[in-house]
Amino acid sequence: MGEPTWSIATGEGPLVATAIHNGHAIRGELRPRLALSEADRLQEEDPFTGEWTTVAGTQVVVHRSRFEVDLNRPREKAVYLRPEDAWGLSLWKEPLEPEMVGVSLSLYDSFYADLKQLLKKVERSHKRFVLYDLHSYNHRRAGPDAPPAAQEENPEVNIGTDNLDRKRWGAVLDSFMSALREFDFQGRQLDVRENIKFRGGHLSKWVQENFPGSGCVLAIEFKKFFMDEWTGEPFSETIETVRRALASTVSPVLSILTHGDG
Repeated sequence: MGEPTWSIATGEGPLVATAIHNGHAIRGELRPRLALSEADRLQEEDPFTGEWTTVAGTQVVVHRSRFEVDLNRPREKAVYLRPEDAWGLSLWKEPLEPEMVGVSLSLYDSFYADLKQLLKKVERSHKRFVLYDLHSYNHRRAGPDAPPAAQEENPEVNIGTDNLDRKRWGAVLDSFMSALREFDFQGRQLDVRENIKFRGGHLSKWVQENFPGSGCVLAIEFKKFFMDEWTGEPFSETIETVRRALASTVSPVLSILTHGDG
């Protein structure tokens, strides 16, 4: 296929950013089995989130689609087999053989082995680290010409904290949310709230379980106001402004991590 399954760029500092639903590629043996169109797949993926990982010194960007293996679900649910696994979508023209599922799960295992090795290295260097787990979500499911979902239940930025040890990491969370809210986002402030739309997925739980005293993971979901979720068209200026908004959080977050009580 040419493109790697995921890319890891290691750099300085205790901040790591991941974009595990960024990918769109599907390995060759699965493509003839797909019942979904490219557009239908893209609608449920998180395109452009990989661009935002550049705010961190260390970046992890996945290039395979969540429809091949979903790295933000527990292993036993990581391969979508039935419509109820994937928002009611009929994904496969015929059931996948166990061997095909096994290949996908081997990718899952390899990813988490690589991530553990990476985070252990960051932990050795810095004692503690923060991980930005970057995602996006749809808010126009009623159709491209229908009104968007109500703002009350669909903040522009949702921070999932079910897997966060608030006693240990609450100050880091507060610092992140405050900085994001204070950023001048094209002449206004972003609507940033906690646990409204999502509460955090498997990756954040995995970090909490494997690095309970050293790893603070923030599950960050941006509403897809930075693109047309039906056509996939990017709004390039807004995508870059989101990146700058995230970048504005780095200094205050790392200040708390290294000097505060976070």
